[in-house]
Amino acid sequence: MICVSIGRGRHRMMLAEYEHLAAEGVELVELRLDYIRRPVDMTRLLENRTTQVIITCRRPEEGGRWMRSEDDRLVLLRTAIANGVDYVDLEHSVADKIPRYGKTKRIISYHNFSETPKDLDKIFRQLKKLDPDVVKIATLANNPMDNIRMLRLCRNADVPTVAFCMGEIGLMSRVLCGKFGSRWTYASIDDDRQIAPGQLSWKELRDYYHYDTLKPSTTVLGVVADPVAHSHSPRVHNAMLRQDGLDMIYLPFRVPAEYLEEFVRHCPEMDIRGLSVTLPHKEKILKCLNALDDSVVGLKSANTAVFRGENAFGYNTDIGAAMAVIGEHYRIDTSEPNCFAGKRVMIIGAGGVARTIAYGLVKKGALVSLTARDFRKAEGLAAELKCKAIDWVARQNFDCELMINCTPLGMFPEMDESPFQTEWFDHRTVVFDTIYNPEQTLFIKQARKAGCETITGVDMFVRQAAAQYELFTGKTADLSLMRNEVKRATSAAVY
Repeated sequence: MICVSIGRGRHRMMLAEYEHLAAEGVELVELRLDYIRRPVDMTRLLENRTTQVIITCRRPEEGGRWMRSEDDRLVLLRTAIANGVDYVDLEHSVADKIPRYGKTKRIISYHNFSETPKDLDKIFRQLKKLDPDVVKIATLANNPMDNIRMLRLCRNADVPTVAFCMGEIGLMSRVLCGKFGSRWTYASIDDDRQIAPGQLSWKELRDYYHYDTLKPSTTVLGVVADPVAHSHSPRVHNAMLRQDGLDMIYLPFRVPAEYLEEFVRHCPEMDIRGLSVTLPHKEKILKCLNALDDSVVGLKSANTAVFRGENAFGYNTDIGAAMAVIGEHYRIDTSEPNCFAGKRVMIIGAGGVARTIAYGLVKKGALVSLTARDFRKAEGLAAELKCKAIDWVARQNFDCELMINCTPLGMFPEMDESPFQTEWFDHRTVVFDTIYNPEQTLFIKQARKAGCETITGVDMFVRQAAAQYELFTGKTADLSLMRNEVKRATSAAVY
C-alpha cells in the first residue's frame, strides 16, 4: 500500500488534495498538521473522510515544521485520537505521554535524518515496548548497505512494521520495503512536493514501479551508477516488464565507487538478479564477476551483470548495439568478419564509449582514427587498439565516411554545445551521435543542416537495453516500446 503525505498551509488546500487522492483510489493518506499555519480544525479535516488517514505533527528535530508549544502539539494529537482518526503517528519520545484510546491505531516512530544507526535491531525492540500497532523506522542512507540492513529488519519483523531509508541512496529501500514486508511506503503528492528526503511521487511508485504488485517472490533488476537519477533505464525496462507480465522490478541504485564490491556481494540476498552497469563502475565491476564474455575481456569493461546461482556473469551489450545501428544504416551484416573493412571512421572522444565503439569497429576491419581535446589520451587509446590518433585541431580537415561523437558535449542540460562546427561537415559523411538525451543534439542538427545522413543515440541506447533485457529475462524486447519510452522520457526532461 502507498501512503501519500500531504503538507499544506491551509485546511482548504489540504482537503482539496485529500479529495483528489481519494478519487484516484489512494487508500491511505497522511495529513501533516505541522504544515498548517493557523489553529487546526480537526473536525473539519476528519469528518468526511472516505479513506484511511494518518495524523502526524512533527517538530523540526523530527523533520517537521511545528513551531508552537509542545503542550499544544500533544493536545492536537490527543484530539485526533478523540475524533477517531484511523492512525496517529507518535514519535518514540512522546509515545508514553499519549495513551491508547478508542479504535485509533498507534504508529510508534523513530526518525534519524543524519544516519542509519548500527543498532537498528535494538531501536526496533525499544519501539515495540511502547504499545505500537505499527512500528515505523526511517533513517538517512549514507551508503547502500544501510538499505540492506533496513530491509533485513523489515523482513524479520515480528510486528507490523514500516521501515525504509531516506535520501537518494535510500530509494531502493523506499520501493523494496514492500517486497520485504513493510505495511506501506510513503510518497509525495507530486515530484516537486517532497515531505522527506528522497521521497518519490505516488504516481511514480504506482505507474513506473508498480509498488502495489510487489511480492516476496518479485525478482529485482536495476542500474548501478553514481550519480543515477538521470538514468531512463528504469522507465524503459519497467515498461517492458509490465508488457510481458513478469514478476520483476527494475530500480536505480546509487552506489558510490567505494561500496560497489560490497553491494554486488549482497545482491543475491536482496533477490537482485541483474544489473545494468554505467559510470563510474564499468571497469571496477570486473572485480566482482567470475565469468566474462569475450567482449568484456577485450574491452576490460562490462555494462551488464547477471547473477545465476553462485556465479556472476559479465557482458557488454554496448558494443553489439553500436555495431548493429551502424550496420543497419549501411545495410551490412555485422555478423560477418571484416564487415566494415576499409571504412574510414573518425571517433571524437577517448573515454569509455569511444573505447567500446573503436574496439568493435577495428575488430570488424574499419580504419579508425581517434581525436580528443587531450591528445595524449587519444594517442594512448589509439596505440592500445592499434588505430590512429589525430590532433584535435586537425579534426576539421579529416576525411572520413563515418564520424561518431563519443563525448558528452551536447548532453542535457548543456545542449548548446557541440564538438564540431557546421561549416566543417562534409555532406557525404554519415554522422552518429551516441548521446540520447536529447536525441536531436546540436551536433546532429548541424550535420543535418550540412546535408549529412545521421544516426542518433536513441537507437544505440534501445538496442543495448534490449540486449540486457534478454540476458535478464530470456525474452525478446519490443524495440518500438522501448524507443517510445526513451523518447517520452527525454522529451519531458528537455521541455
